[in-house]
Amino acid sequence: MTKHLASGTASSRRKSRKAHFSAPSSVRRNIMSASLSKELREKYNVRSIPVRKDDEVTIVRGGAKGREGKVTSVYRLKYVIHIDRVTREKVSGQSVPLGIHPSNCVITKLKLDKDREDILERIKIGRELRKKQQS
Repeated sequence: MTKHLASGTASSRRKSRKAHFSAPSSVRRNIMSASLSKELREKYNVRSIPVRKDDEVTIVRGGAKGREGKVTSVYRLKYVIHIDRVTREKVSGQSVPLGIHPSNCVITKLKLDKDREDILERIKIGRELRKKQQS
């Protein structure tokens, strides 16, 4: 059995890096996904979802591990999110938000609206269909 790769993906380091760093905002949105907590995963039958402002997250990797808070901004250009109370003091005394990559976070509470519920439902249906096809 052969493994099928997506035709648009390159295995070349150079091409992969170029695709990553010159990706448009719509593609960056998907790259900036975070896992859901165990409770949310069981509730929605979804493993990960793109992070959004006002989601509540816990940092599970890196220097700020264990801190939690609400997402204050999603900085797609830099591939980072800013979380309230996760800041660093500058020498001048001013506090600046630490940029955290969403893959190092777990979403603990979702900001739900109609569109987000539709996305969750769509992912859930797709997962169930895939499960039926495999069995």
